[in-house]
Amino acid sequence: MISDADYFMIVPSEEPLDLPSVFGNCNPVYIEIGSGKGEFISGYPVFHPDWNFIGFEVRGKRIRNCLKKLDPVVNPNVRLAEVKVDANISKILLPESISGAYIQHPDPWPKKRHFRRRLIQQDLLNSLATILKPGALLQVSTDHQEYANWIVEEFLANPFFESIYDNPMQEQPILDEHIVTWFEREQKQLGYSPYYMMYKRV
Repeated sequence: MISDADYFMIVPSEEPLDLPSVFGNCNPVYIEIGSGKGEFISGYPVFHPDWNFIGFEVRGKRIRNCLKKLDPVVNPNVRLAEVKVDANISKILLPESISGAYIQHPDPWPKKRHFRRRLIQQDLLNSLATILKPGALLQVSTDHQEYANWIVEEFLANPFFESIYDNPMQEQPILDEHIVTWFEREQKQLGYSPYYMMYKRV
């Protein structure tokens, strides 16, 4: 009997992923960077059964939390990879192979000496621009205002992305099927409101 882990887990090799082989079809592929406790990667794909999704998460404990929320019958279009996402993502995924990306509440690393650890940096954006198809959308959310400003500045400095809104930081959810993650719920209870951003690969 195949376990849920065997069904859902992808183990990247030295070669870029063969996505049609991974999913058994040629449907468009979307990625979530940092799947956390798994609310988004288990919930959002249900609304889009004709899309495939890969959730990337660096922590094994969070992978296990995601697996608890996934079911092969309900989520046949989802896979997980225990990988730290950085500029090397362009070695895992082929150029222009990804139709969209989602980043929900990345760690803001609020202390200045830790800014270099922040996910949103130019080298990552350049790699994402490589793997995303032209016109693909990249959605980012954060409840940390200073980090939201940082994200906007990083995208402004990058020639491969443009905001689809005149005001990049939206205070209302952008996605029609908004999934409230554990991190969003916790921060709202503490009085922090999220900012939602959407950028297009140009």
